[in-house]
Parts: sequence; C-alpha cells; structure tokens
Amino acid sequence: MLATTPLTARLLISCPDRPGIVAGVSQFLYRSGANILDASQHSTDPQEGLFFMRMECQLSIPEGKAALEAAFQREVATPLQMAWRIDYSDRRKRMAILVSAYDHCLLELLWRWRGGELGVDLPLVISNHSILEKECKALDIPFHYLPVTAATKAVQEAEMTRLLQDAEVDFIVLARYMQILSPQFVGIFPQRIINIHHSFLPAFAGARPYLNAYTRGVKLIGATAHYVTNELDEGPIIEQDVTRVSHRHSVDDLVMLGRDIERQVLTRAVKAHIDDRVIVYGNKTIVF
Repeated sequence: MLATTPLTARLLISCPDRPGIVAGVSQFLYRSGANILDASQHSTDPQEGLFFMRMECQLSIPEGKAALEAAFQREVATPLQMAWRIDYSDRRKRMAILVSAYDHCLLELLWRWRGGELGVDLPLVISNHSILEKECKALDIPFHYLPVTAATKAVQEAEMTRLLQDAEVDFIVLARYMQILSPQFVGIFPQRIINIHHSFLPAFAGARPYLNAYTRGVKLIGATAHYVTNELDEGPIIEQDVTRVSHRHSVDDLVMLGRDIERQVLTRAVKAHIDDRVIVYGNKTIVF
C-alpha cells in the first residue's frame, strides 16, 4: 500500500567524513517533499574520519517506501559510501523481554509500556523462572516459562529463538536475565539485544559487582546498559549512570541504590533504541 498521508521517518547514517554530506541528504529529502523536523550530526576526529547523522522528517511517499529507498541508495548513499537505515512511524517496533527472578527492571518497563512511554508492541516475556508470570498475565502479555539447566540450556535456547522469531520481534531486552547467551543466539539478533549490567562497566564486571564494590570501598556505584556481544559484558555501551555512596552504606544499601539506577539506565537505553537515536560503530555508540 502506498503512503499518501504524511509519515514521520527517522534516517540514521554513518559514512566517511567529507564535505557535502548534509547538503546531499537535505537536497534529496527536499526533492522528495520532506519537511525536516530534527537533525543531529557528529564527526569523529580527523584520524578516524567518520561522520554520523540522524534526521527526523515528515514526508508523503505516494511512490512507496521501496522506491524512495532505492532512489536514496542510488543518488546519495552509494556515491557517499553510506551505511544507513530508515524507520517509519506507521510501524511500531516489537520488543521482547527476557527476565529471571529479579523483578525491578521488568516492572519498570511494564509500567512505562502500560503508560505509553515506550511506543512498542510487547508480544511476549520469556523467563527461566515462573515467579513473575502473574505480573505479565495481569497486563495480558504472553509469558513463557523456559527453565534452564546445564543439560537443557541448548534445547531451551532453541525454543526461545523459535518463540522470538515467531513473534517477529525487532529487539530484545534482558531485564536482569541471569543466563549467558550463546554466540549462535547473539548472532541471530546482532545489535538488537540490550542488557543491563549492575555495575559501571568496565569496573566490577561479573556476577557480584556490589559485593566487590563494597570490598573495594568505592565512592561511586552505577549501572550500564549495552548491546550484547559474544564478549561477556564488553558490548557497545548505550547508557550509564552513577550515584555516590560512602563507608556508611552496607552491601544491602548498595544493592538497593543500584537497583534504582539499573531501572533508570535500562529505560533510557531502551527509549533511545526505540527512538532510533543509537548508531553502533566498532565497539562504541553514537547516541543522539
């Protein structure tokens, strides 16, 4: 079906830096009848020589999306050696959540999703524990309980992959999902799995960061949201935050404060992904 009413489109671009990039994109959008609503750009240092841009525009495309995109590739992207993608407002992203037994990140996402702050469809939640099923059922969100042991891990991950692909999810949020995902699974969803780590990475990676931070006597604790790669806790960072602590705080205090930060950081990272404000290059991100 051809779009005759205005759509909002978000265009993300990365390419070698050179004069004329902004002009080339802007002139193409002008010729296509687009009204640019927002534009952000960033150039790296001359040694890297890279250029990144996000444009949000309103446009009518009676010729259809495929024709518009083919023309952009031919007239702009190919000559300027661009990697690019475009998302449209007439299709909501589909988000899946993976969670274990900790509820704070899941409940934060559900609350914000129910309130309309996260403009996505939420077709399913998957967990290796059954304890959070009632929270999902209360919102009519399908909940799938896939318990994991060393003997069943491969089988359950295959089933999880099937469920996610059947639901046609665009991205996955690990809301304190306490399982290491296989390279095969990560490879199916590259740069589409967002994890929250209960530490200000790269400090105190691993399973017990708050105890390690307490033992070290740190004065700041934090949380990190990042894309998942095959290197544990090493993926491109999307969002981070910290709070001050002192010698008066116990390990339990640090855990409580940390969970507050985890909720906020994960939500901000998910919102940035939904709004197409993240470009990954190498093991870094540009977040507009």
